[in-house]
Amino acid sequence: MVYAILIGYIAIVFLGSLRGARQDANTPEGYFLANRNLGTITLFFTILATNFSAFYFLGFAGEGYRIGYTYYVVMALGTGFAAFSFFFLGTKIWRLGKEHGYITPGELIYDQTGSGTLRWLYALVMVLFTFPYLALQIVGAGYILETITKGAVPYFWGATFLTLFTIAYVWIGGMRSVAKTDLKQGLLAIGLMLAAVIVVTNSLGGLTVANEAVFALEPDLFDRAGKGNKYPPQKWFSILIFWLFCIPMFPQIFMRFYIAKDLDKLKKSALLYGGIPLIISLFPVIIGVLGHLSFPDLTGKAADQILPMMLVEHSTEWFAALVLTGALAAFMSTLDSQLLALSTIVTRDFILPFRQETELSEQVKLGRIIVVIFTFIGLAIAAHPFDTIFDMGKLAFSGLSILFPITLAVLHWKIVHPGAAVLAIIIGEALLLAFYYQLLPSSWLFGFDSYLIILLMVFAILGVGSILKGAKSKE
Repeated sequence: MVYAILIGYIAIVFLGSLRGARQDANTPEGYFLANRNLGTITLFFTILATNFSAFYFLGFAGEGYRIGYTYYVVMALGTGFAAFSFFFLGTKIWRLGKEHGYITPGELIYDQTGSGTLRWLYALVMVLFTFPYLALQIVGAGYILETITKGAVPYFWGATFLTLFTIAYVWIGGMRSVAKTDLKQGLLAIGLMLAAVIVVTNSLGGLTVANEAVFALEPDLFDRAGKGNKYPPQKWFSILIFWLFCIPMFPQIFMRFYIAKDLDKLKKSALLYGGIPLIISLFPVIIGVLGHLSFPDLTGKAADQILPMMLVEHSTEWFAALVLTGALAAFMSTLDSQLLALSTIVTRDFILPFRQETELSEQVKLGRIIVVIFTFIGLAIAAHPFDTIFDMGKLAFSGLSILFPITLAVLHWKIVHPGAAVLAIIIGEALLLAFYYQLLPSSWLFGFDSYLIILLMVFAILGVGSILKGAKSKE
């Protein structure tokens, strides 16, 4: 039954992704941006499915198990806040993309500042810090397949198989295939996660009874600061506003601002994005918290598998396989978008400037080849994953958030000093890695997350440099 569900799902997704995709797949705008022609619902679900990934299914449940319900609050509200950046940044990005024909984030940065160095550095940061998040999807897929097949499909082989399947429909159909697939996979993932919560809580005597039992065992899981005082006020605030800065900087999200059919559809998608996460973010966290009743004392990577473990423990085999197939849908809906976005960036920002005579069809071929190369790099990272899914995601998100001040300045400031922007990125990323690897003392952060303090420094460097450039221009 498990294998029948998996094979059936893969066949449906693959065939559905091909329908109508080939007509758009032979030009850069068609292959990379679906001809900038997505409507409200498809656009919303491709943004949602691209963002809610293995981090949603496994990461949310794992952090719910480790920290408690406060994780839901900071994640749901924080993700909803990201909708403000869709209005403030996304609408301007759409207008400029429509007017000038931009395909990558780097093209916008270059055309608006005239700096090739800033373009390449900006694009390089996007590529490098997307890799941990890309690998996270592969790790999640491996965990899920290993669990639902009870070890018959080992972690890495399962991850490899699903990754190669994802390559196939990205290679054939590009953004049109990805968007069509994301719509179906997003609906499937949300519906099945809700069903999972209902089945698990009923098995434990109902939501109220189960939460009362957990409270008797681990009351800290219901505290605002979380278990072990994980989120004191400074950390709580840092995580709450974190997503406002990092989500629009995901290359796969940034490029989705280009593909709306018109500005009204982008705004409607942003409104939906501001509300839906408030509901769906709760589902995996509930299962993670209730996991203490069935699997106490899990630590590290083991806690990241609490969702599939709870499904196997509290539901039938076929239902667990069905829900975890929804999880696989979430993983692939992010992985496909990341692969396509990274291949687009490398093709157009790193290769075309030196091969401007490359024909349009050749650009698409290059993009497809790069998809394959990046897939195997992601698999190499997944072979030796970080301690937890949250750690993998947090590093990727933090590194990308450093680009937010530069993007904001390019879109809304009258004067931007490209040299100051380059310096700000280099210093910002260096400090981020220094704090991450504990080369600098955490006491310098005053209890806040490192990204927040670094963002203030990046804004300061960028602001001072741009003011000096403005003064020089007036002279």
